Amino acid sequence: MPSWTQILLVVVLILLLFGRGKISEMMGDFAKGIKSFKRGLSDEEEADAAGSEPKTIDATVNREESAEAKNKATNG
Repeated sequence: MPSWTQILLVVVLILLLFGRGKISEMMGDFAKGIKSFKRGLSDEEEADAAGSEPKTIDATVNREESAEAKNKATNG
């Protein structure tokens, strides 16, 4: 377990490397990211409560269509 002097030394080194302004800026960006994440979750919950259907994407590929597209790409 690290002693208080070791912890203090690490904190001083971090402050010397990054500076107080850079650390507070990084923490502010971190807080903005958390707020944005929470806002996104609440928006999703509101959409679910409103009864809207979740958006789905049809990812099936028709072989005939893909063959036609391939022929157009090579010939055209």
